[in-house]
Amino acid sequence: MQTESTGNTDGIRKKTNWYVITGGPSSGKTTTINILRERGYKTVIEHARQYLEIQRFNGHPVEEVRSNQTEFQLAVLNMQIEAENHLNPDDVIFLDRAIPDAHGYYHYIGIPEAQALTEALKILSYKKVFILDCLPIVQDDERKEDEAAQKKIHAALIDVYKSLPFPVVLVPVMEPEERVDFILKNL
Repeated sequence: MQTESTGNTDGIRKKTNWYVITGGPSSGKTTTINILRERGYKTVIEHARQYLEIQRFNGHPVEEVRSNQTEFQLAVLNMQIEAENHLNPDDVIFLDRAIPDAHGYYHYIGIPEAQALTEALKILSYKKVFILDCLPIVQDDERKEDEAAQKKIHAALIDVYKSLPFPVVLVPVMEPEERVDFILKNL
């Protein structure tokens, strides 16, 4: 694995070929990831949805799982860390959200940052981060945020990623295929 110094004494920042697709709720992340997968790129799913699906399969309704936000956010963070730890840093991979998203959600919810997140933020690395502008909010079984929450979460994610040493590209609203073309042209 290739590494580069972080410029501090806390650790080594892994160098990867990973691209983050992020943004507030209902910004088209999953649609974008699905199109990238259809075009032959390696992708990683959003772990919050996966965690909720697992919990629902085990008999726990979404409302119950989301009622303890600290536990929910930590479980999602741990899934994300585990997934990213098993990715090949040399592969070009598009991630539907990434570890720093947890920081944005922790800030939005107002819960203390988990130690695992603090440690991960010191060593993680992404080639580039694409933040998708929000679309009109669409409710589903997992998404319960309203438009005000969408805007606050989106702003928190922008702040988090702009505070990290990765290039950030803001992706405007456009047709899904055009968004993917825009991202690929800006790799």
